[in-house]
Amino acid sequence: MVQCPSCARPVEPAITCPECGAPVGSDLDCFAAFGLPRKLQIDAVRLEQAYHDLGRRIHPDRFASSPVRLRDASLRATALLTRAYRTLRDPVSRGLYALELNGIKLAENNKNVPVELAELVFEVQEQLADFNAARSRGGEAARSLNSEVTARRAGLRLTMDRLMDELNALFGRIDANGAAGHDALYAELKATLSKIAYLRTLIRDVDKELDLTRAA
Repeated sequence: MVQCPSCARPVEPAITCPECGAPVGSDLDCFAAFGLPRKLQIDAVRLEQAYHDLGRRIHPDRFASSPVRLRDASLRATALLTRAYRTLRDPVSRGLYALELNGIKLAENNKNVPVELAELVFEVQEQLADFNAARSRGGEAARSLNSEVTARRAGLRLTMDRLMDELNALFGRIDANGAAGHDALYAELKATLSKIAYLRTLIRDVDKELDLTRAA
């Protein structure tokens, strides 16, 4: 229990006091900040509505002339709510946060290429190297490779969309199974997020080369 900084009642840790509605400033995880269970499938529209509703109720401007304790609670609650919203609104950051809550992290800098993507990564890197060399020479070869790299980017985006669908389906399985198969499901979550992270890097590399061509 914590003490509400406004009405002084003992309350369960929360963003706002259930008795008087004042910001409490409790230290909460991102799900608890919105009063949500630790479920990975989240209604994005309702999350945004809750963010704006709670944000208005605890905004520091409303407590500018309040006692220091209440002003501090408002600042802490607002910072927590913003961090929680940014974490939960994006499926990838939400998945990474779920791993973190379970003491799991991706490899630092994600340098290990996922096996399933190894061949694709090699092909794209080779294609980008050829594109870079052709661009410095100019001519028809550069224009042709530009079209190929543009098509490659479209293909990578389709692969990303498929992985995001897989991630959402995995969220549903984790939510449905609870503790059952926990280790295997979170190992699969880690592997899926690793593939998404590496694919994002690959798409960024392709975009960089295409941008250099447009700027030339």
